[in-house]
Amino acid sequence: MKGVTCIDDLRELARRRVPRAFFGYANTGSYSLSTLRANREDMGRIRFRQRVLRDVSRRDTATMMLGEHVALPVALAPIGIGGMQHGDGEILACRAAQAAGVPYTLGTLAICSIEDVAAAVEKPFWFQLYVMKDRGFARSLVERALVARCSALVLTVDLQVAGQRHLDIKNGLSVPPSLKLGNLVDMARRPLWAYGILKGRRRTFGNLAGHLSGEERLKALAEWIAHQFDPTLSWADVDWLRSIWPGKLIIKGILDTEDARLAAQAGADAIVVSNHGGRQLDGAPSSISALPRIVEAVGSDVEVLFDGGIRSGQDVMRALALGARGCLIGRAYIYGLGAGGQAGVATAIEIIRRELDVTMALCGVNRIEEIDRTVLAEP
Repeated sequence: MKGVTCIDDLRELARRRVPRAFFGYANTGSYSLSTLRANREDMGRIRFRQRVLRDVSRRDTATMMLGEHVALPVALAPIGIGGMQHGDGEILACRAAQAAGVPYTLGTLAICSIEDVAAAVEKPFWFQLYVMKDRGFARSLVERALVARCSALVLTVDLQVAGQRHLDIKNGLSVPPSLKLGNLVDMARRPLWAYGILKGRRRTFGNLAGHLSGEERLKALAEWIAHQFDPTLSWADVDWLRSIWPGKLIIKGILDTEDARLAAQAGADAIVVSNHGGRQLDGAPSSISALPRIVEAVGSDVEVLFDGGIRSGQDVMRALALGARGCLIGRAYIYGLGAGGQAGVATAIEIIRRELDVTMALCGVNRIEEIDRTVLAEP
């Protein structure tokens, strides 16, 4: 990781080290990418209010998220097939997060299973759930998360149908997957990546292992998943989930104030303002533009977290200033994973921590709890 100074450096390393199909999967968005771009462009328009001659010698990035003490107001977001960025990717990312004192979220569509990660780390982690048509399978995932002592369940609600990602189709990551000659050649050019994947525990969706009568092939599992996203999903399913999950419940994928109110009424402990990283509804507002309205609507009723477009500690500060209690980072750490495994994820977290610390100093604040709209140059 020598010479790495920012998340963009990690992105460039990952682009060179990870086969283009899997790098593109993590890097791209849906349709014209307008919402993907808006997440970054709207974030970049927010300016800070620089303050001087203030005592900022007692800075501390530690705070509380969902009742947990965290070293900085960041959690690692769930990422599909993270274990194809680097062998055992989810385990390595979770270890890096826990070493840095921040939560890690394992996705339903991870390569490593709940049990794989739980056996390889020392502390509880969060688990992200898709409620699929097969409610029995969804229940079994919740039960497995309970056995693994997961400290929060993150229900993603904005994937009832999948937004089309043109690059994934071109790269063969469609349903069914199409392993093209170009993909094989591209993988062969990356022997260190291939060696790491071959050494890893799994190369298919670990949480689905054994669910299809022993069928383990990626093609069969991907086809099953594609037909399991459920357009009938409703708030009644949140009530059902709340009845079988006794722990902390986070609802991820909220962009509308009315949906935020309904989530609070449904018993969510936290919501995540998110547009799925620009991977679902293209043309939806950026997450950062939706955040203030949602905080105003429900900020006193439920903890509001933020996801979308964060590539720096400055971006974390922007979201906190607009009312978020904490942020989920996705691409920022997945670039680190592809660039250098556990060390790359640790580097990504440290970059964001260091940038947040410096930004706090130059805005004249010492504690996370002091960050509000007064640190911004404009209302």
